Amino acid sequence: MKIEINERVGYKAAQRFRKIIEEKLTRLDKYFDEDVSVKVVCSKQAKQEKLEITLKAKGYLYRSEVVSGNMYDNIDLALPKLEKQIVRAAGKRNDKKKKVKDMTVLPFEFLQDEPEELPAIYKSKTFDLDPMLVDDARFAIERLGHDFYVFLNAETGKVNIIYRRKDGKFGLINLKY
Repeated sequence: MKIEINERVGYKAAQRFRKIIEEKLTRLDKYFDEDVSVKVVCSKQAKQEKLEITLKAKGYLYRSEVVSGNMYDNIDLALPKLEKQIVRAAGKRNDKKKKVKDMTVLPFEFLQDEPEELPAIYKSKTFDLDPMLVDDARFAIERLGHDFYVFLNAETGKVNIIYRRKDGKFGLINLKY
C-alpha cells in the first residue's frame, strides 16, 4: 500500500500520527489483491481539524472526509466509512458476477443491469444566457445565494459553470462541445 500524507492550512502531522495512520490503513490491505494508493490530507479549519482519505484501487475510488476537534478521533471515524464503502462495492461486484453466472443461458438483453429508479424531475427552468465575465458570474452566485451558476462567458463565447466549493472558494468548469 502506497500512502501519501499531505498537510495543509496550518496543520503539521506529528510522526506518531503518521505511524498510526499507516498502521490503520494497512488493515485495509485484506480487501485488495493488488497495490493500492492512498492519499491522506490533513488540515485545520478554525478550531476544527479535517481529515480526508482517498483510496484508489482496481479502478475504483473510495473517499472519506471527517471534521472534528481531534485528528486522532478523525482516523477512527474515517476508516469505518472507507471500510463500509469497500465492503459494499465488493458485494455489488460479487452479486453481478453471480447474476451473470446464473444467467449464462439467457440472451444478452437479460444480462444487462436493471436501471436504478431515479427520482423524477421536480422542477424545470429556462434561462437566456447573456454573455458576462467570470467576475460578474461570481457576483451573481453571491447575490443569488446559489451553489452554482451557468453563464455564457463573454471572453470565450462558451458556456461555463461557476460553483462554490466546500472551502468557500469558487471553481470554474469549462465545457467542451
